[in-house]
Amino acid sequence: MIKDYQMLSGIQKVAVLFSVVGESLAMSLIKGLSKTEVRKIRSTLKSMGAISFSVKKQVMEEFYFGFLSEQFNDEKSEDGPIQPFEFLTTLNDEQLIALLDKEDPPVIAMILAQLEPEKKMLILNKLEPELKGQVLIELGSLEGIPLEGIIEVGARLKEKSTYLPRTADFSRGGAKEIADMLSGMSSGDQERYMQTLQNENQELYAAVKTFFLTFDDIMEKFPSDIIRGLLNEVELDILPIAFKGLGEEKVKELKDMLPGKKQAMYNDDLGAKPQPKREVDNARKLFVDAAKVQEKSGAFNLEDILSGGEMVE
Repeated sequence: MIKDYQMLSGIQKVAVLFSVVGESLAMSLIKGLSKTEVRKIRSTLKSMGAISFSVKKQVMEEFYFGFLSEQFNDEKSEDGPIQPFEFLTTLNDEQLIALLDKEDPPVIAMILAQLEPEKKMLILNKLEPELKGQVLIELGSLEGIPLEGIIEVGARLKEKSTYLPRTADFSRGGAKEIADMLSGMSSGDQERYMQTLQNENQELYAAVKTFFLTFDDIMEKFPSDIIRGLLNEVELDILPIAFKGLGEEKVKELKDMLPGKKQAMYNDDLGAKPQPKREVDNARKLFVDAAKVQEKSGAFNLEDILSGGEMVE
């Protein structure tokens, strides 16, 4: 292991810098390296073996404080502290992902450290497993990077962000789009389309199922507390029609969820009469529509329920 900083040659110091901050960031710090010089640096790094932490720290300090002090002074502002990553707040999720594409783990880790937990996980989940592990390791050692290095990364990525495409507000299709389209169809058409989708594309069928809500889904998968709330949202006269085709035991279970006054007013005679399928479909659609309104209000997450995740009563 290399423990003596004084024994390092110039090219070895550069090689150490490459190993610590990654090739991309190192080349932005040391301008004008030719392809031949870069190859020599890579070769030198491979031949050096293990390097002690203290040596790495000294190399970092030499490069950062030596080459970046002038830029650091130029960046200082009389109006307040420097905020090298403030531009990140103007980027949407897709732009953040594009910004970090092909960046080295230390740079990705540095950006993740600036983000809210939700966005951290969004970026991490887009990374390949090996790269994700490297980034997580780097996240634990960012305190070793001097302020000047952080400013350099921020300035470079800010410039890079100006070349990112600006996304427009348009539909990208996909599973949710198909589910929304199906919600406007008759139950017969819905069944035929879903059957075709299941036969032709199992993966897309499964994805659509996590967004496509049916009356049967509500009866089979929704927790009783959510169903109880929906029963109060739908007009009482609609319920006996919507319940047509359900077993007697299920209908009794649903009626028992109603408040006592509504139970007494429930129209059993209407439920006992045959009803046109179209009327039953329309009544059930009102039930589904009420569920969608509640989901939008934040009462529950439809994807969690329909994807098969465990629900706790």
